Amino acid sequence: MVDFLNYNEARELAKAKLPRGIFEFIDRGTGDEFSLRHNRRQFEAARILPRVLTGGSPRSQKVEIFGETYSAPLLAAPTAFAGLVWFKGEIELARAAAAYGIPFCAATEAITGVGEIATAVGTPIWFQLYLWDREELSQDLIEKAWTNGARTLVVSVDTPVLPKREYNVRNGFDIPFRFSPRNVFDVATHPRWAVGVLGRYLAAGGLPNFANYPPEYRANILSRGSARSMSLAPDLDWDCVRRIRTNWKGNLVIKGILRADDALLALQIGADGIIVSNHGGRNLDGAVAPIEVLPDIADAVGDRLTVLADSGVQRGSDIFKLLASGAKAVLLGRSLLYGTAIAGSAGALRMMRNLGEELDVAMAMSGCKSLKQIDRSLLAKA
Repeated sequence: MVDFLNYNEARELAKAKLPRGIFEFIDRGTGDEFSLRHNRRQFEAARILPRVLTGGSPRSQKVEIFGETYSAPLLAAPTAFAGLVWFKGEIELARAAAAYGIPFCAATEAITGVGEIATAVGTPIWFQLYLWDREELSQDLIEKAWTNGARTLVVSVDTPVLPKREYNVRNGFDIPFRFSPRNVFDVATHPRWAVGVLGRYLAAGGLPNFANYPPEYRANILSRGSARSMSLAPDLDWDCVRRIRTNWKGNLVIKGILRADDALLALQIGADGIIVSNHGGRNLDGAVAPIEVLPDIADAVGDRLTVLADSGVQRGSDIFKLLASGAKAVLLGRSLLYGTAIAGSAGALRMMRNLGEELDVAMAMSGCKSLKQIDRSLLAKA
């Protein structure tokens, strides 16, 4: 049974279901978690200035992105380890997105490979890329995504090095997992996860690993020394992205933009879209919140780029505020992982519907019958 009415209820249910290490990997930020808190404060500081007597029904949330029409201005964000919150969690989440009529973006660091997800879902998916230190391996993965029907490539550029997340160290949550009395007890006290997720992987033939990695680099979550180490590209720069643009025939989206001048550089190299994002407050602690810089970025690029946004969305009103600030659509990360952890595809779909219903209320209360009517005039000036 899917029994939650909002983000916070789902978060508490997911917290009870998941081992601490997995829950905190999803839930927390980095450093002193200033950016995590700041994202929330900036949403709360933004105030809606509603119109009256201009709404009514029917209302529509339909949006066109890269020539495809979707039911709502939402996207399932690429998230690592979705396959650890539920057995084959990436497939569950992708199926929910297809049922709701929104895009799903598969992640490089997924437990389920892009080919298996694409086959299981049967609808086109997006693919997110981290560039590795061996560029030819990254290119092989790009070609694999294309072969499996991905036509939108999302290149993450905000992670030149791994962020410092002390809670992962304390929880032993890394690949491979590091055992301690604390995390052994943690798993033992979450038997439904141990049996329903870890046990099902074992029954299916093996422990989870990063399925998109080349075989020689795949280490399952318990192995030590059995696979070569995979590192991020040490010299990630605009030339790297230019080379991807030259070779990628589909839509190219650059994720992790927080400056208008970087957005203009993305436009210059031929990107089709950008995602204004601080990685959910999980990378650079002290970074600005996307909603702070989104208006300037949207003004700088105009309609020459598709502008998307994410980080810290908890309510439909948050989505409304990002749309009013200049985003065409909004990516959802933590919220959908909480839903998936609770009830697989059904939980993810429930979360999508909850947020969609909340967005509809915000539209109705603000006098908007369509997304085109959501603009900056609906936000009070600070």
